[in-house]
Amino acid sequence: MKSKPVLGLTMGDPAGIGPEICLRALSERSVLKNCVPVLFGDAGVIARVAGKGSLPRTVETISLADWKKLKRPKQPLIVDCAAVDAKAVQPGKISAACGRAGYQYIEQAITSALAGQIDGVVTAPIHKESLNLSGVKFPGHTEIFTALTKAKRSCMMLYSDKLTVSMATTHIGYHEVPKKLSVERVQNVIELTAQTLRQLLQREPRIGVCGLNPHAGEHGLFGNLEEEKFVAPAVKRARSKKINATGPLVPDAVFTNGQRKHFDAIVTLYHDQGHIPFKMLAFDTGVNVTLGLPIIRTSVDHGTAFDIAWQGKADPTSLYSAIQVATDLAIGREKSKKRKARA
Repeated sequence: MKSKPVLGLTMGDPAGIGPEICLRALSERSVLKNCVPVLFGDAGVIARVAGKGSLPRTVETISLADWKKLKRPKQPLIVDCAAVDAKAVQPGKISAACGRAGYQYIEQAITSALAGQIDGVVTAPIHKESLNLSGVKFPGHTEIFTALTKAKRSCMMLYSDKLTVSMATTHIGYHEVPKKLSVERVQNVIELTAQTLRQLLQREPRIGVCGLNPHAGEHGLFGNLEEEKFVAPAVKRARSKKINATGPLVPDAVFTNGQRKHFDAIVTLYHDQGHIPFKMLAFDTGVNVTLGLPIIRTSVDHGTAFDIAWQGKADPTSLYSAIQVATDLAIGREKSKKRKARA
């Protein structure tokens, strides 16, 4: 990639900490050194947040109409989506208007990425209750991106230098998990994880795969043979495709210091099986990556933090990490294209 990647940041819920951390990113040296950030948000909200938190605001703002005429920006920009009445936004409050605005920022960023204006999307947090109140029935970012990009398969991966986990299921109740598992689903997550880590690590990754039940089922003693029905066959299929996969593994043991170091990523079967150990080890630096999309998407691994919204207290470290991972993926994807072209 001759020039720096251009990354679209979505402001998240206007009433949360998203506007603040995005504003910090637009002037952060470590960010600007590696990419060109473009923020999809509301200029009025940004102005209010900058005034409250004594934050810098020296980035050029353009209208959404002008943005659509621009091919590729060479400097940081704020794209004013004019999605919400900035004067009516109350920091830290659940609001249908803010839920709808957060969704519109995502829509615009995805459209820009699919059109090639930007090389990837980095999302600040949305509030699921506000999103639902607005009439948008997606449970989260992963499902929004999967639907709007028409991805045939996708999954969530949480990435850090301490632990990386992928999930076969995410935002569903525990009683629904066994019904959602299949050999194909577990295999897809293994394959998507391996594919993404090849770009990030520039080598063949080692993938561990958890069982569903305590002690990985003890050969049917616990559960309904989910390990034998879904996990073991998926691992076998992945290995037949030259993926270095191992499993089913005992879930409570694989995350210990001694065992997790044997793997570059661990595939988990439900939300908290991966999220709990990940957040204990990498809460401040973790990055949420949606795998299987035709575009790059990364995100912070925290929520809207309504309790400290617009107070200048929010830590932008996770956002900076998400931007760095998106940058690395954009560069890795470009290298992969060049290798395939030469082959």
